[in-house]
Amino acid sequence: MARQGNAAPVVIKRKKIVSGGGHHGGAWKVAYADFVTAMMAFFLLMWLLNATTEKQRKGLADYFNPVVPINRISGGGDDAFGGDSVMSEQTLARNGQGASASDLMQTTRSVAEGGPTPAELAAEEAILREVDRQLSAYSGESMVSDTLRRHVVTRLSDEGLVIELFDTDTDALFFPDSADPRPILYDLAALVVDVTSLATNRLAISGHVRAYPITLRTDPTWDLSTARAQSLRSLLGEVGLDPARMQRVTGFADRRPATVDPTAIRNNRIEVTLLRRQSAIGGT
Repeated sequence: MARQGNAAPVVIKRKKIVSGGGHHGGAWKVAYADFVTAMMAFFLLMWLLNATTEKQRKGLADYFNPVVPINRISGGGDDAFGGDSVMSEQTLARNGQGASASDLMQTTRSVAEGGPTPAELAAEEAILREVDRQLSAYSGESMVSDTLRRHVVTRLSDEGLVIELFDTDTDALFFPDSADPRPILYDLAALVVDVTSLATNRLAISGHVRAYPITLRTDPTWDLSTARAQSLRSLLGEVGLDPARMQRVTGFADRRPATVDPTAIRNNRIEVTLLRRQSAIGGT
């Protein structure tokens, strides 16, 4: 009996066997699927931001905005009008773009006076966007194309397609304080004529210069901006632009800076506007 009391205790060890082939089960698959789904949603969002216009993004924002139950432009509801507004050029608004009372009055007046019809306006809008796309995609294997693109930016406005040709910190379009063009402006003029040949719309040229950092007794910005606009008009004619397409040439001095700093080099620019038909008719 004494020997049995001094005997070592029996220890039973149970080993837990984990199945799953050493991959810690299938939880990683769920996490990976969530990651792939999130990445797909992210790239889809990036594509939508790049493929839509500002007005279309405004329509999407209105659709998912629950704090605005009624929106005169585009509410995005699920009623009989599908969220569109009756305040448009064609009874129902174009999805994502909408309209306004002034657009409705302008279109009605244009049709009554023999102006462009809504179909013609839509076709013109498509042409302007195509010119914008062609100019934005204008690049090639040569360094000349890349150099030109650094001096060009475009935007669509109510007046038409605005093509900005501007100075950079390393390369100016004109010689200092003059309207004498540098060689790069000849290439830019040829580029403008090339892309605008896709349309027959008239053009408007406006010159802009930066403000001088000191006060001068005689302000040269008015004459300089006008002279530079006239210089580009002459260049466009030399490289093949029909003079009959030119609607107006103006100079704005330093009154419309493109940057917060009015003395910045970026404010030295020439804006070539491919006018919409109604803008050309109205002479604005």
